[in-house]
Amino acid sequence: MPELRFTLPDGQERRTEVRTLLNAGYAGRSQEDVAAHVAELAELGVPAPSVIPALYPVAPYLASQTDEVPVQHERTSGEAEWAIVITGPAPEDVLLTAACDHTDRALEAHGVAWSKNAGPDVLAAKAWRLVDVQDRLDDLTLSAWAGETLIQQGKLAELLPPSYWLDVLRERGLHAPGTVLISGTIPMVHGVDQFADSWRVELGDPATGETIELAYTVRRLPEPIG
Repeated sequence: MPELRFTLPDGQERRTEVRTLLNAGYAGRSQEDVAAHVAELAELGVPAPSVIPALYPVAPYLASQTDEVPVQHERTSGEAEWAIVITGPAPEDVLLTAACDHTDRALEAHGVAWSKNAGPDVLAAKAWRLVDVQDRLDDLTLSAWAGETLIQQGKLAELLPPSYWLDVLRERGLHAPGTVLISGTIPMVHGVDQFADSWRVELGDPATGETIELAYTVRRLPEPIG
């Protein structure tokens, strides 16, 4: 299983071996935002979900901290998200960081769960303790760029909060060290081409001016033989 390493604001490092990786979907607090995301995916041929919000188990080895994502074709793209990472039993062991769920959009038309397992969940190398930002979570910002173009921008208030998903993890017996949950995403700017050769995601705290960022390039694999 992959080991993730995070640097905290005080310089401490936290490590965890990923045992459970989960991707939330259709997780907006606003039904209008959820409908907008469903419409975005419908344009790509993805059927509407049967349950909202959704939660997709993903192979743990797909959790990565990388600056390059290999892909099989040109119809793949990321999504701006936050992630909670459980590194121990105490409340201060739950970390918050930026994440980007890189998804195979062609495969997504056949099954969302399949597409989630066809690309990595890229996480940032920095993190905050969730308890340290708990009182201002809704004001934290989330932004993404496809190439050099801003494609997503909003606040965490638009998504179901970490507390919601932590309760889900407890109910399922998954609130344990090594669990990583990716939040689901905010709507994309209409008309922007999401199929870019690089992605960047930023989680920002307006109260302190601090940011957590990840960035990676997309590399097309060689054509198969056979």
